[in-house]
Amino acid sequence: MSAFICRSCRASQRTLRRYGPQSTRTYSSLAPPKEPLDLEDPKQPIDVEALLSKPTWSVKELIPSNEAKHVGALGVKPEQLHHLLRLSALPMPKSPQEEKEMLGTLDLQLHFVRKMQNVDTEGVEPLQSIRDETTKGREEATIGLEELRDALRKEDIKGRNRRPRRRREVIDTEGVEDWDVLGTASEKIETPGGSILW
Repeated sequence: MSAFICRSCRASQRTLRRYGPQSTRTYSSLAPPKEPLDLEDPKQPIDVEALLSKPTWSVKELIPSNEAKHVGALGVKPEQLHHLLRLSALPMPKSPQEEKEMLGTLDLQLHFVRKMQNVDTEGVEPLQSIRDETTKGREEATIGLEELRDALRKEDIKGRNRRPRRRREVIDTEGVEDWDVLGTASEKIETPGGSILW
């Protein structure tokens, strides 16, 4: 490969060196990220009774009030039901009545899912995982030097680059590896190539 670089490529290279790598991540809003709500912070008093006194929504709102009228409203066909049952390896309905009940249940579930999808989540940041985001919870989840101290004691610094290397230790396997492997097999079949355990 030639070491020659054309003029425009050299200019692009200079520009990249000048500005350095930049993040390509885009954010949905320009607002700075909010600090997590700290339930133990005295600056934010929460009146639990006032919060729980007026319900903001009910599960009954997400399920149609007149179930008999609603059945079939979303238009799930019997062929689609049979396809879903085959995909999930479930038994087919034994009678037209059972098929009608399954279609009704599926319609209600789809109605519930669509209501949940219509919930306004504007400005709500998605959870990365379910965890305790209070100050105390974050402190408990943080791994500090104290937790790592035992592991760091088992390392030696070696070489010119001073890389940490773990000391080799003899692992005590007494009483662990002397169990009968074949004892747990319920059936043993002898074949010309060897034995197979079941």
